[in-house]
Amino acid sequence: MRTRTRRGAIGLGVGGAAAVGLAGCGTLTSSDGPSPASGSTPSGKPSKPAHRARPIGDGSTSYTGKQPGQPARPEPLEPGQTPPQFVVFSWDGAGEVGNGLFPRFLDLAKEHGAHMTFFLSGLYLLPESKKRLYDPPNNPVGASDIGYLTDEHVKATLTNVRRAWLEGHEIGTHFNGHFCGGYGSVGNWTPKQWRSEIDQAKAFVKEWRTNTGWTDLPSLPFDYEKELVGGRTPCLLGQDNLLPTAKELGWRYDASSPGGRQVWPRKKGGLWDLPLQQIPFPGRSFEVLSMDYNMLANQSINSTNAPSYNYPRWRKQSADAYISGFRRAYETNRAPFFIGNHFEHWNGGIYMDAVEQALKHIAAEKEKGEDVRLVSFRQFVDWMDVQKPEVLEKLRGLDVGQAPAGGWASYMKKSSVNPA
Repeated sequence: MRTRTRRGAIGLGVGGAAAVGLAGCGTLTSSDGPSPASGSTPSGKPSKPAHRARPIGDGSTSYTGKQPGQPARPEPLEPGQTPPQFVVFSWDGAGEVGNGLFPRFLDLAKEHGAHMTFFLSGLYLLPESKKRLYDPPNNPVGASDIGYLTDEHVKATLTNVRRAWLEGHEIGTHFNGHFCGGYGSVGNWTPKQWRSEIDQAKAFVKEWRTNTGWTDLPSLPFDYEKELVGGRTPCLLGQDNLLPTAKELGWRYDASSPGGRQVWPRKKGGLWDLPLQQIPFPGRSFEVLSMDYNMLANQSINSTNAPSYNYPRWRKQSADAYISGFRRAYETNRAPFFIGNHFEHWNGGIYMDAVEQALKHIAAEKEKGEDVRLVSFRQFVDWMDVQKPEVLEKLRGLDVGQAPAGGWASYMKKSSVNPA
């Protein structure tokens, strides 16, 4: 077994509460032995693209037609219509390291008709033997604050990323080396350096076949140049200098802003700004950022292997935090709810259990016929982009936990959203 360490950055929560706001990421542990990753559907039949694959470049990626499993084309809200409750589950790193978490949550999403965003770290498709191909800004060639994966885990990651896209999920980016501290921190990078990091992250995805020499694995079934429209920076650092570069590249959103609130989002620097959010933390006087690592930091002070007698209480607290965040939005301003996590067994895997419990709770509302939509970030901004500006401004007029006066039909009637 080998363990690598990611760095986290600690800050203060918003709204006057001294919540610990870590910008997510701790240890990434690879277990020895075969990975339980699967490229098959739960029925055992392999997932297949709708069209014959047309190789791109060295054949690491390919064009296979329109992505399967997408929702119907979004439509503008009608006057008086209640907005949907959007929920986005997202995953930082998105590597399969032998713990079975990537396929576990693909299976869960498939069971409940949910779509997610997987922010893939480009290095997870680069063999460690080729690490000198990576030239990180302000850091030595080949350096990384997350571990390179074993060859078997690179293969498992390819299998699961392929399956994820074929089942309708989004593949974003978590960039590469995850530098959060010191001179080489992503928080110090210039727009030009961000461009270098992004170009390398894309290259590791688009050229994994060349870099590995593997010819017996299927290509990834998407054109990553077109698929990649957003990301989340390591430790939620460096957004201001990333945004100009992201806009030049035609990205549509960024999920890197720290300490967001549960309100309807705006654009920043020309991109939708979709931050992790402060949500109620049951039993505490402050709120917590909607990410597993931030809950861990408040529960076990950065330890990923705290005494196990704490686990039942912490598991429940974490699940209740997600569920409380969902219910606060759903029952009031219907602001989209954004959740971030990592495929990690921190503190006995309690955070994975908590997010699964939360997803099942949220999906139960959808399955009762309520307009609750578990979507990717890309699918969410598709919906935002077709809404009338005056409608979005009306939605933004509702603060955290503020229900529309007189109900949605009255609040969103035509005269109130378009006085002209």
